[in-house]
Amino acid sequence: MSEYTIGNSWHRPSQAYGGEPTALQAFEPSLAAAQARIAAVDPAAYARSRNALDGAVTGLSPYITHGFVSLTEVLAGVQQRHALEVQHKLVFELGWRAYFRHVWQHRGEAIFDSLHEGPLPDAAYARELPADVRQACTGVPVVDQAVRTLYQSGMLHNHARMWLASYLVHVRKIHWRTGADWLYGHLLDGDLASNHLSWQWVAGTGSRKPYLFNADNVARYAPLTWHSPGTVIDVSYEALDQLARQPLPALHPVSAARPDATEAPALLAAPPLDVLVSAPDASLVQNREVWLVHPWNLGELPADLAPDTLVIGLWLQDFHEAWPWSERRWRFVVARMAELGALMWWGDAAVVGQALAGARRVRCRAEPHLQAWLSRWAECLPEPTLFPEVSPGCASFSAWWTRSTRGLASADDLLSAPRR
Repeated sequence: MSEYTIGNSWHRPSQAYGGEPTALQAFEPSLAAAQARIAAVDPAAYARSRNALDGAVTGLSPYITHGFVSLTEVLAGVQQRHALEVQHKLVFELGWRAYFRHVWQHRGEAIFDSLHEGPLPDAAYARELPADVRQACTGVPVVDQAVRTLYQSGMLHNHARMWLASYLVHVRKIHWRTGADWLYGHLLDGDLASNHLSWQWVAGTGSRKPYLFNADNVARYAPLTWHSPGTVIDVSYEALDQLARQPLPALHPVSAARPDATEAPALLAAPPLDVLVSAPDASLVQNREVWLVHPWNLGELPADLAPDTLVIGLWLQDFHEAWPWSERRWRFVVARMAELGALMWWGDAAVVGQALAGARRVRCRAEPHLQAWLSRWAECLPEPTLFPEVSPGCASFSAWWTRSTRGLASADDLLSAPRR
């Protein structure tokens, strides 16, 4: 779903499309905006229509990804207004995000490689994104509309993400990792576990079979401007399955770039030039209590912070040089970090570590995106979890879901279940 529904995982569609899509709403970078979205969730409408591009999605995924709110806070907020069973579709979808974090915890860096072979060996897929895809001029409307929407909003409905990934991997024979890295860079809600494991699910390297779609599927869930009759996807699923298992070259002509090609937004490996960041300064933290705010921990500050605690917003150069972001995402996170009153540091791991060495105490919220570095410098408070811990690791969502919800009937049961 890594996406425009709840929390960043992709999943199979089940509902019919019923009309024109709602406009993608702007995402205000504030806790109040996140809480307002929680209050507005209609679980029945969500379960009924979430797969349509005009469906009653929550729009919470950027706020969950960046830690404005936790999965527990989302479910508790909804449960105050709507009594849910633990098997409700909304709870189920929250589980997908938790499951992908579970896989990341147990598999580590292995999630960035194919978990197993897909329809073709890894070597059969190209490692460069085609220009006509990047420029939204493939001539396949569903693909071009998805890319334009991504660039214009920094978001995509879950279904559009699935279509885009399936087209790239199974029709154009682009390696899933190439597509995943590209999409992550442009998403406002990009989460490395959910995004990359969702691409693997579509590619068939993290699932039993590849995810395929055709023009009829698009017509069922999307508006007219997305429909793609007469294109390479306007065939049967049997034909698409055969195509997915055919090695390069692809069995269709590649569209040439057109004059109406869309320019892709730049991906930035450092904050925009007008953002006020400073180099790490050891003199500021000497013998002081420090709380680190990072881009995945933008919720309320802990209630137990001492009055003289120095709050530092950390931008780690090492991470962003490896995983650049769109300007839209930078500004979304910067605005909330500034709202928290944090002094913002920009520096590499060595410089940050040296600067923090003289602090009396450094604390932060644990986060797998930065854990390789945070654990060296700070006491890392565990991430808030909604689902009970499952160990050892589960190779499938269904196995994880069964074990994590065993004996639980309602959302209240889940919220009160023992945690690690």
